[in-house]
Amino acid sequence: MEYGLIGGALGHSYSKLIHERLANYTYELHPIPEEADARKFFEQRDFRAVNVTIPYKRLALECCDDVDPAARAIGAVNTVVNDGGVLRGWNTDYAGFLYLADLAGADFKGKTVLILGTGGTQRTVRAAAESRGAARVLTVSRAKRPGALTYEEAAREDAHIVVNTTPAGMYPNNGACLLDLSRFAHLETALDAVYNPFETRLMYEARRRGARAEGGLPMLVAQAKYAAEHFTGASIPNSVIPDIAADIFADRANLVLVGMPSAGKSSIGRACAEALGKRFVDLDDEIERRSGRRIPDIFAEDGEAAFRALEREACAAVTKESGLVVATGGGTVLDAENVRCMRQNGVVVWLRRPLGELAVGGYRPLSKSVDALREMEARRAPLYAAAAHVTVDNNGAPADTETAVREAFYEISRHQWA
Repeated sequence: MEYGLIGGALGHSYSKLIHERLANYTYELHPIPEEADARKFFEQRDFRAVNVTIPYKRLALECCDDVDPAARAIGAVNTVVNDGGVLRGWNTDYAGFLYLADLAGADFKGKTVLILGTGGTQRTVRAAAESRGAARVLTVSRAKRPGALTYEEAAREDAHIVVNTTPAGMYPNNGACLLDLSRFAHLETALDAVYNPFETRLMYEARRRGARAEGGLPMLVAQAKYAAEHFTGASIPNSVIPDIAADIFADRANLVLVGMPSAGKSSIGRACAEALGKRFVDLDDEIERRSGRRIPDIFAEDGEAAFRALEREACAAVTKESGLVVATGGGTVLDAENVRCMRQNGVVVWLRRPLGELAVGGYRPLSKSVDALREMEARRAPLYAAAAHVTVDNNGAPADTETAVREAFYEISRHQWA
């Protein structure tokens, strides 16, 4: 291997895609499950340059012959260059985190910062927060540790900035959140090192409370940019960071369609999936597949509440995956947790069709009359608007609507981190 990434498990890493956009080299993912093998990897020195991720950043520091003073002070190395047999190490996570903090507009000066986790990234964030003048930087741990608060103790603090450096909320355990943010009356910013999903529950809850929030993808791209500069010795403009992050988002993000029954979500969704190269999932079909029953039968035999419970389970399972186009049921937005799930990994589009063009009866148990549809639309329209990033009217040719949905998806993707 010439260039690449080593770590304990690398199954969902975006690093290969990022580095091969940044510079003209082949970048390999090289998982090393055992520390003894990782140590041997460094001893053999059979590489030109590597990035290092969990759990070997401290080991990399030990194995380097020459370590940048900032990396030594942090106690972790994530970038190693083999310079004629001499291993030189840096910590580009530090600059990557500061890029993320600046993107979120985080103001550390005089503030209280809570860092969730006690690993190498925690030390990086602490050094960055202290360098920006934070008044107090507190570490939070699940277990009682010297110098760290428990989560119960942290809940009694009045934090301005919360930074998650743990795997909590990371795929496949989407939805986990270690803190109840409602306890922090003066919360300004939440930053999450997790980048899969794109929006963690921590970020979602922070935004609901009017705080700024950013996830780990821009930090990942930024630290890779700084690492690639050490790899190649060439300067790379910061302007590539949002461009690469937007490209990854567009490639991996879901497109989720919400709207009234018979608004065209399934037909437009299938056309968008084909054009975008993504897999199409109809949430109603998924509910029937998982339950082994037809939706009208579920309504007739068990009632709407039972159907909504099945819908909630299916929505959570489907939307934590990536690279999908998902057509939801007309009432999926009735559950706030469904909305959080739909937004965690992509773009939600409200596909709006005039009331007079919606189908009555048939396979849709709640669309039994025009009056029922009118009442349903009045109740649900504010929920569709709140759930969606953008609204597209489906009142013309299907091909035109499909194009408008795709253009909206790409437009939102391009401006995520502009």
